[in-house]
Amino acid sequence: MFEQAGARDSRSALTDWLLRGAIAAAFAMFGAEKFTDQWVKLFGQIGIGQWFRYFTGAVEVLGGVLVLVPQTVTAGLALLACTMASASLIWVFLLGQPANAIVTGAFCIGLVLFWLNRRGR
Repeated sequence: MFEQAGARDSRSALTDWLLRGAIAAAFAMFGAEKFTDQWVKLFGQIGIGQWFRYFTGAVEVLGGVLVLVPQTVTAGLALLACTMASASLIWVFLLGQPANAIVTGAFCIGLVLFWLNRRGR
């Protein structure tokens, strides 16, 4: 009986680490892309300046790193969810392309659901 409970906890911990690793890898990649020239035109359309592209990239990489550290998972998830919510708002209101907000909105919802699932433990 005790062995089963321990096995369930270890699978849950492994799943948590795998999901956190996937989130960290994805956002490290997304953030690093912001430092390349492929995002210059889009951030130019936003109209705030190219510093915002670098800031966004740094925030995404930082959020990914925070998700990996057990003591800062919540902060990392909150940072990334807010970033994705902001991206959705920018797609809708500044760029006038609401269909593109679906992806960033889905990421935001996924991050929040992951946080809620972790919080229940």
